[in-house]
Amino acid sequence: MRITSFAFLLVWFLGCFSFAAGVSFEASSEYSGEYAAANAFDGNPKTRWASRNHGGEEFLQIDLGQTVPLGDIEIVWENAFAVKYDIFVSDDKEDWKVAATVVDGKGGKTELTGIDSSGRYVRIRCNEYGPHPLYSIFEVRFGSEAAKERLREHRRQIEQEKQEAARKSRALLSEVYGFEEIVFAQRKLGVDTHWYANFGHYADSTARKPHRPGGQLCKLDVATGKVTVLLNDENGSVRDPVVHYEARKILFSYRKGNEEHFHLWEINVDGSGLKQLTYGSHDDIEPIYMPNGEIMFVSSRAKRWVNCWLTPVAILYRCDGDGGKIRQMSANIEHDNTPWMLPDGRVLYTRWEYIDRSQVHYHHLWTANPDGTNHMTYFGNMHPGGVFIDAKPIPGSDDILMIDSPGHGLKEHVGWVARLSPKYGPDELAAKKHINSSPVYRDPYPLSTDHFIVASGRTIQLMDSSGQTFVLYELDGELAKAGYECHEPRPVVKRRREPVIPGRTNMQQGTGRLLLTNVYEGRSMSEVQQGSVKKLLVMESLPKPINYTGGMDPLSYGGTFTLERVVGTVPVERDGSAFMELPANRSFFFIALDKNDNAVKRMQSFTSVAPGELSSCVGCHENRSKTPDRVSPIAPMAAMKRARRPEPIQGIPEVFDFPRDIQPILDKHCVKCHSPDNRKGKILLTGDRGPMFSHSYVTLTVHKQFVDGRNDPKSNYPPYALGAFPSPLMKKVLNGHQEVELSERELKKIRYWIESGAPYPGTYAALGTGMIGGYQENRQVINSDHTWPESIKAAGVIKRKCGECHTDNMRLPKKLSDESGLSFWRPNWNDKALLLSRHSVFNLSRPQKSLMLMAPLAKEAGGLAVNGDGEDKCHPVIFENKKDDDYKSILAMIQAGKKRLDQVKRFDMPGFKPREEYIREMKKYGIVADNFDPTVDEVDVYRLDELYWQSLWYDPKDETHRKNTSLE
Repeated sequence: MRITSFAFLLVWFLGCFSFAAGVSFEASSEYSGEYAAANAFDGNPKTRWASRNHGGEEFLQIDLGQTVPLGDIEIVWENAFAVKYDIFVSDDKEDWKVAATVVDGKGGKTELTGIDSSGRYVRIRCNEYGPHPLYSIFEVRFGSEAAKERLREHRRQIEQEKQEAARKSRALLSEVYGFEEIVFAQRKLGVDTHWYANFGHYADSTARKPHRPGGQLCKLDVATGKVTVLLNDENGSVRDPVVHYEARKILFSYRKGNEEHFHLWEINVDGSGLKQLTYGSHDDIEPIYMPNGEIMFVSSRAKRWVNCWLTPVAILYRCDGDGGKIRQMSANIEHDNTPWMLPDGRVLYTRWEYIDRSQVHYHHLWTANPDGTNHMTYFGNMHPGGVFIDAKPIPGSDDILMIDSPGHGLKEHVGWVARLSPKYGPDELAAKKHINSSPVYRDPYPLSTDHFIVASGRTIQLMDSSGQTFVLYELDGELAKAGYECHEPRPVVKRRREPVIPGRTNMQQGTGRLLLTNVYEGRSMSEVQQGSVKKLLVMESLPKPINYTGGMDPLSYGGTFTLERVVGTVPVERDGSAFMELPANRSFFFIALDKNDNAVKRMQSFTSVAPGELSSCVGCHENRSKTPDRVSPIAPMAAMKRARRPEPIQGIPEVFDFPRDIQPILDKHCVKCHSPDNRKGKILLTGDRGPMFSHSYVTLTVHKQFVDGRNDPKSNYPPYALGAFPSPLMKKVLNGHQEVELSERELKKIRYWIESGAPYPGTYAALGTGMIGGYQENRQVINSDHTWPESIKAAGVIKRKCGECHTDNMRLPKKLSDESGLSFWRPNWNDKALLLSRHSVFNLSRPQKSLMLMAPLAKEAGGLAVNGDGEDKCHPVIFENKKDDDYKSILAMIQAGKKRLDQVKRFDMPGFKPREEYIREMKKYGIVADNFDPTVDEVDVYRLDELYWQSLWYDPKDETHRKNTSLE
């Protein structure tokens, strides 16, 4: 008989823990629950107490339960040690006496000998911190046998209570929730700290993997604690098990030890019937069963790479129950993760995206129909911060249980267990509540509103709604020593199938249709005059075939990570409606334009349509939980007409390239006033190359001449806040700055270059190439000049000659690779040091025209320096002529940089060749032949990029998009 009464739950909860009598711990503060005071006395050298981070006086205290001799005291400090501290003892917690005082603490293991004191209470008072403004202690040990025995007795009682709590927890699972077994994976943690980088290989080498060998699929008997290993592979890896609705078989992802990739496998619950479902040179992970018998999973079959890291992307896919008929369900150019069925038949999943906004702040919850239609935000996309992942519906409620992994996410999705209530809508942050206090859990599985199974490190635990946890299983022995941990615990229990949502796709069609009912409905649109929006600019966010680092360089300087295609425009009717036909399975976003082609409102997310889908949205950035404010009984005007395909914009490229498309305009109209010899307004607009970008591109960036989303964690800007309209550069060229008149075609080029994110190169082949002091894996290792003899000598000269005056926001770089304290990917755009960064002061096209040389060189010698206080004063004369040895030393460094750049070549230089990794991936994607040799064969990287993108387009006539690809 199953007991489900509230009384049973109450008795279970109250009986799980009683505090060990006589011994207790206290601290003035704790950094978090993970750093409790008890950790300093638990005998575990890996746990510790830590105070809050403020550096004031703090104390750590133990109550031994009775007065005993203490003997010598040993304190094992973490790096956050106290320089000055006292040890007090007391029998009654009222009268204290000093047992020891330390005034020159050095941290580490500190032995305090000769202590002739007894006491019940021992307090360590930290008076002055050392290298860190907090205090942290691994372990406190007492020398006397009596004190040791008090702690041993305490630990024995704690262990007994743990065992009793585990027994009651197992009884709860059986008696209340009706299951006896939990399926889970045991594997080693990967090498990468990013939450998503756990399959595939790194860009720089196919032999370098983010995952480690060693994995098991296991089954835990919750009553006995016995573990049965269903699958063991010391050289492979096992992940993402999920139990079938009937609880007879398990679906999981498995990389065999002799193979490169994860694929989907199935096995019976008793360990029989192991069967491989998917095949090929891709990674298939995070599968779930769907109620119609099919499988949803995420896969690297999408052939794209993380925009801000050097590992591949996986997005939503679907296949038959036997692994056949694999179809793409998402158009994301970044990761989709951890799909799970909602009770209404939709799929809940995590989508990471960043369209002209921060790359590390938007990885939140979305939903879609199982056929890949109707992708819609579920929670969080308006607000930056946190990775919301491993989300599942809580039985008996409308709420969701998930992991909130802090910041940009922790390894293997570790974070807080959180409860989310959708009744507040997708944007109300109060809807999210943390259940526990420390971000140390992963893979939560809700049993009810009261209890959840979670994994943490080497343990599987039962957590209640207050965050209290009870260990059900802990991995130990050789596997624990080898670094294995527990993952993805799932109960072996039958569950009800969700309803099946009828399909809305037609795979014979290569397009889908989208109806916008009223562009004026939505956030920050109330002040936009009805009728002012004339068309929608359709943009496409383009996937990357390869990537090498965490920054956006050299694609932009602190801005976009992604090339954006200008697809075209569709008309907006008088009532604000628009009806468009778009290519299927591609990532689009829209910009509302007025009659002058100015951007009224910009979308900072993407949308897509599935083949044959008819979708709709209410308005521009509308609140998904609201109905329209302006309701008309008449159908939208656009709906009464045929759907319009975007009309291309004539006279501009689809994908912009700054040196090719914008620099000629600057050369024609601007350079005569803004060159190294004539720097009016201290503005330089020549196309001369700096260490990473051209001088004109850097100048326009650091002088804020275009307004994009940068890499900022911000959304929902007011009308006319982003794009060409508010950009000073656009205002200048429209208003005839210095009587300059641009042609209509030139104006369009500048306008749509800004609207497309203002990129520097127009090809992904430029990534990781053509730079002095470039970055790979966030390390400045690409042609870095830090060890060049010329640069070492020049750095000494610059420090000696310029260091006294050029301090703070006037500081100068001392080498070609010296960032002079500026962030290479997110600088403070108000820091005036940007105006004198390495990107501006070194000229690798014409070294003698470098500002680093011209500014201190006398005007009479061809420089800009003038002594005196007159109006012509620019810079005091440091070098009277070019024969100065120090001048020559700086020049030699810049000439060495030019020589190296001429050898390695930038994307806009004759003879440029892409990196071998770029060609390797193009071969893998079938874009170039296996025998293609870029050192011999002609390479048009712009054409290769375009062929790569086209290879990803859905074509109903192409059988490769529709066939069963499970046996590739």
